[in-house]
Amino acid sequence: MTDQTPQVRLERAKDASRSIAALTSDDKARALEAIAVALESNAAPIIEANALDIARGRADGIGESLIDRLRLDDKRVAALASAVRQVAALPDPVGRVVGGHRMPNGVALEQVRVPFGVVGAIYEARPNVTVDIAALALRSGNAVVLRGGSAALESNTVLVRVMREALETAGITAEAIQTVDDFGRDGAKALMHGRGFIDVLVPRGSAGLIETVVTESTVPVIETGAGNVHILLDESAPDDWARDIVVNAKAQRPSVCNAVETVLVHRQAAPRLIPLVASALQSEGVSVHGDDIVAGLVSNVIPATEEDWETEYLSLDIAIKVVDSLDDALDHIRRYSTGHTESIISTDSRNIERFLAEVDSAVVMANASTRFTDGAEFGFGAEVGISTQKLHARGPMGLAELTSTKWLARGSGQTRG
Repeated sequence: MTDQTPQVRLERAKDASRSIAALTSDDKARALEAIAVALESNAAPIIEANALDIARGRADGIGESLIDRLRLDDKRVAALASAVRQVAALPDPVGRVVGGHRMPNGVALEQVRVPFGVVGAIYEARPNVTVDIAALALRSGNAVVLRGGSAALESNTVLVRVMREALETAGITAEAIQTVDDFGRDGAKALMHGRGFIDVLVPRGSAGLIETVVTESTVPVIETGAGNVHILLDESAPDDWARDIVVNAKAQRPSVCNAVETVLVHRQAAPRLIPLVASALQSEGVSVHGDDIVAGLVSNVIPATEEDWETEYLSLDIAIKVVDSLDDALDHIRRYSTGHTESIISTDSRNIERFLAEVDSAVVMANASTRFTDGAEFGFGAEVGISTQKLHARGPMGLAELTSTKWLARGSGQTRG
């Protein structure tokens, strides 16, 4: 891809979007199978390119959480191919009738799902997103323009090349997958200001990146948010549920946005649960930041500050705070949550229902790990991102969230008086 301006890439994506929108469901599934096969057969050059990104990232000191997100190995490349096949197997949303009725004058109305056209994505240090978004975009009848950031430049260059070549082998235009990575910040700027070419833009990454895209874009943006995620251990929380869920939500993969960052513990349960949960976390290498009560119940606690309640650590760190009541917990979540995911561990049905009803986040859980907030876990095959806004899409975004709707009206000569 040697075009001299990002605008050319956007124009080519827009042209390609028309032919992608006209593909049959079988055509799109065939294209995705070609991509999955190509990923598997090109695992070695993909991993080789990724090793260059990791080496550069370590030299630049980007941190272990980003290194983990950046890393591709045989298992993760195989998982990417598997996710593409899962997306291919999902029902095609395009053409699905979502509503309709017959007007009194006899005109029949149908509201049907249609592709957006061109989906743009700006993200950082996540080569898996390159494949996930491309697969979801194609399955939903869209072309895609990607800006994956400098940290994953080598990985994304190979991934885009492999996917474009796969489309060509399937007889589908490779121009449906574009990247503007080689233009650096000018590529990102072209996406944010690509009115008439980019139909919707999805940012994924740090709070700073998301804020920049939201505030600077002149194209529609679906905002994905940082994950300052909470778990409330209610007075009735069983010991094993509290321990196992919190440890899983923090330590299973701490560098992702659905990992828990703050645990709130009901005061009446604190002497019972905090030593149990904190020691289990510490045995997994987690540093506990706690208030005075937590520090009095557990050794090796880092005194918590106001900043800890606001922080998305994305690391083996967690904040623990004692709250006086469910109302106190709800107030804390309202103040500090980023609207991503919150969970309550409880056997009190009234408290559970209050929590589910009153917490205003994209995903609200009871007695389950926050790590389940994920497109693949929700059955979407993959995800474009996790939306923390309230318009169009909220929570994990799959195929349906990459479509809009249009109305079809079928009449028999009616005119309006």
